[in-house]
Amino acid sequence: MVRKRLSVVVTRRLPEAVETRMSELFDVQLRRSDEGMSRDELVTAMQSADVLVPTLADEIDAGLLGQAGDRLKLIANYGAGVDHIDVATARQRGILVSNTPDVMTEDTADMTMALILAVTRRIPEGLSVMQGGGWSGWRPTAMLGGRIGGKRLGILGMGRIGQAVARRAAAFGMQVHYHNRKRLRPEIEEALNATHWESLDQMVARVDVMSINCPHTPSTFHLMNARRLKLMKPEAVIVNTSRGEVVDENALTRMLRAGELAGAGLDVYERGAEVNPRLRELPNVVLLPHMGSATVEGRIEMGEKVIINVKTFDDGHRPPDLVVPGVL
Repeated sequence: MVRKRLSVVVTRRLPEAVETRMSELFDVQLRRSDEGMSRDELVTAMQSADVLVPTLADEIDAGLLGQAGDRLKLIANYGAGVDHIDVATARQRGILVSNTPDVMTEDTADMTMALILAVTRRIPEGLSVMQGGGWSGWRPTAMLGGRIGGKRLGILGMGRIGQAVARRAAAFGMQVHYHNRKRLRPEIEEALNATHWESLDQMVARVDVMSINCPHTPSTFHLMNARRLKLMKPEAVIVNTSRGEVVDENALTRMLRAGELAGAGLDVYERGAEVNPRLRELPNVVLLPHMGSATVEGRIEMGEKVIINVKTFDDGHRPPDLVVPGVL
């Protein structure tokens, strides 16, 4: 007797190679539009599928889970972050949640360094001058930025991505400092040549570049608040490729506009796609549309992790990337 194939609903378009492999393995309903599902569409999907494959743009809250019915057994998230999913409520309802960790580490670290260079060397400003036809030739004092070699980089969150940033920064001659929930093992610290700071306040006050690489949790919400941002040197810059909620965006905007910070490079925002319009006006701010993991290789690898999680679940086993509530 042929076993019925697992029913899977995908909420967004995925790379073609991923969709093709899913179609081979499961009874999958793919999303032909790149637009997100409405709440009603998400409810219908959750009621009709064994597995839902959402993305970080899909808010799966307690209210939505309360309408899921009894069929849904796994939410196989396409992405590492799961703060858009009420994992505790899902588990209470007998729904497992998996994610795709370790895939975007190198890509996000690359983007962090790109933003550091873009802000400190004023690359977007130079690009704007060239594209606008305003360049009249080389001048000794034109478009002066700052050298990053020898500067102090403060990393907030020294997990996989933070460590990958540290390795890249060291290659550029930066001095690596970090604050983390748990101090790294001595051999890792030594390999990274990284200086640990127990006090985030003390580190923030001494670095030239601040890189946000910690997840968004209740304890990290506005960890870089107005008081802590004011501890930074006026000539310092801040870069965030992690989660927008970690930084008080309004306070950051006020300080940048007042000249109390030299610049910022942001790939994530406190209110998702609703970017503070005052940030867009500032020449010393580089804004990107959440591109940290946007490589072909990375997105395919994310899809492959989703497939492994779903296939393992379909075979009656625990998904390898199972998310446990309260555990990062």
